[in-house]
Amino acid sequence: MIRVELVKLARRPRTWLTLLLLNLIPTVVAILLGVTDIAPRPGEGPAFLSAVLANGALFAVAALAIVLPLFLPIAVAVIAGDSVSGEAQSGTLRYLLTRPVSRSRLLVAKLVAVVVFTVVAVVLVAGVGYVVGRLALGNDPATAFNSITSVSGTALTTLQLTERILLAMAYVALSMLGVGALAFFLSTVTDSPLSATLGALAFLIGSSVLLTLDAARSIQPYLPTRYWLSFIDLFRDPILWRDVERGALLQLVYVAVFLGAAWANFATKDIKT
Repeated sequence: MIRVELVKLARRPRTWLTLLLLNLIPTVVAILLGVTDIAPRPGEGPAFLSAVLANGALFAVAALAIVLPLFLPIAVAVIAGDSVSGEAQSGTLRYLLTRPVSRSRLLVAKLVAVVVFTVVAVVLVAGVGYVVGRLALGNDPATAFNSITSVSGTALTTLQLTERILLAMAYVALSMLGVGALAFFLSTVTDSPLSATLGALAFLIGSSVLLTLDAARSIQPYLPTRYWLSFIDLFRDPILWRDVERGALLQLVYVAVFLGAAWANFATKDIKT
């Protein structure tokens, strides 16, 4: 069942179009920076974008920062929101459940497909960002890593930078799994993929708006988007783990709650179509 869902995901043109568009935006940014040689001032624009002109290798992390606030959540929400409701809308969900396959097994198979897409999306954005950054912004092997400094201003070794980029990728992937879990739950509630996707995005937009209000300060530490960009702290020296740990724990809670709700709802849902 898992293999079937993965093959289905890979064969859909929408999957590859989504990944293409997701990587197109950072690529355009890298090309513009390379052509104009004008980067935002430190503290302005997406994280690390002010430093990529000095070293294109950092664009792997800058690319994640570019797509994280909006484009990556949309991509994950679209795929996760269609996982169950898409089958219901097309009329194939009832057929799937008439086969000797339990609802839990079907749900797990579709969840694995969502997780795989999320991880692949994050890896591709970082990988393409690294390649494009090296080609468009700098490709000097002698200074590819040795000249990179941390956010705190101290030098980072090749090993340190590699480890921190991998940690940043894992953190971003976990953050997006929180989005996927929410859209996945809504996909079991409605028979409309669009409704599930828009519901998840509305929740995230509401979270972002509340983060700007002083009146919502008491609930801000519990909002899903609160710690998304905390992976920047991984590039400080020493690493500031406080917000990173809080963000990871918060996303794990959201994943557990929404996946539990998805299973409870789908296990007892009356499938009519």
